[in-house]
Amino acid sequence: MTDVFKQSIDHITSQITELLTSVSPRDIHRVVTLLMKANRIFSYGTGRSGLLGRAFAIRLVHLGFQAFVIGETITAPVQKNDCVILISGSGITLPVVMTAEIAANLEAKLILLTANTSSPIDSLSNVTIILSPRQKKSHLAPLGTLFEASSWLFLDGIIAELLKKKGEDEETMRKRHAILE
Repeated sequence: MTDVFKQSIDHITSQITELLTSVSPRDIHRVVTLLMKANRIFSYGTGRSGLLGRAFAIRLVHLGFQAFVIGETITAPVQKNDCVILISGSGITLPVVMTAEIAANLEAKLILLTANTSSPIDSLSNVTIILSPRQKKSHLAPLGTLFEASSWLFLDGIIAELLKKKGEDEETMRKRHAILE
């Protein structure tokens, strides 16, 4: 293992731990409650954040939720009582902001994951999860790596909460796993 690789992994894991342990249990509860009450769940992000949203939607389907990725060809329309999860490190990406505005106008519930403490989407969101690293070492975690990695783990932690709340386990999830891909 090279020195840079080890320094990078050490930096990333310590920063992710700090970010995730700073999320309040109240906000975690609010996210889980919104998801459990939603008719359907939609995820949206652009770039690597969009990939996180897709991964989360897949796990939601494994748990038996109706989940969609906004922008896919077979996505249902967002409606009142649906929940939209927006993932945007900057919190100002124009397509994400526009999606938030449209979803809010449709009276969907909004969950925002962002690193931006002053995102314009915050005022539209029912819950905003801030995952903004204090230490930034671009050569060890370039661009949005810390936000993206902490968002991935945050969303997987939410899946674990939902799994427990629904009384599911890996066996019941596996039955909903795609066989043909």
